[in-house]
Amino acid sequence: MQTPAEKEAFLQLIEDNKAIIYKVCHSYCKSRADHEDLAQEILYQLWRSAARYDANQRFSTWMYRIALNVAISFYRKSARSNTVSLTGEEEFIADHNGEEDEDLRRLQTFIHGLKELEKALMLLYLESHSYREIAGILGITETNVATSIGRIKEKLKQKFLNAKK
Repeated sequence: MQTPAEKEAFLQLIEDNKAIIYKVCHSYCKSRADHEDLAQEILYQLWRSAARYDANQRFSTWMYRIALNVAISFYRKSARSNTVSLTGEEEFIADHNGEEDEDLRRLQTFIHGLKELEKALMLLYLESHSYREIAGILGITETNVATSIGRIKEKLKQKFLNAKK
């Protein structure tokens, strides 16, 4: 990106797709401080990678790929240094009443407990991305996506059943 117009257009693409950053941060961080740190790192990496963006590709797909890679690296680095906040999950789970809301909170908690790649798969799956799109974003085969999502769904189902007992 050389011209101010190109920079402005790129910033507008980020603004138009900023929900991706929020969703990824929400899936990988439990505290607001970690959420903000991860969001800044994602934005930094997007800016650094701007020259490699291929306009023939959907921007949201490219953005998801970078955001998820940064989040996975951030999560691994934080886990090694024990700086990820393991408390304060309630900061991101809205305070609702009712059984349906309890199920939603439970699902969010279970998803937080998944491995990094599983979180990424579920995030994209719950966003209604096709298996082909998910495979492209994560760099795995469609068959692997389908198999993994099936296993994750079964794992979550079992956790729900055990939690209801």
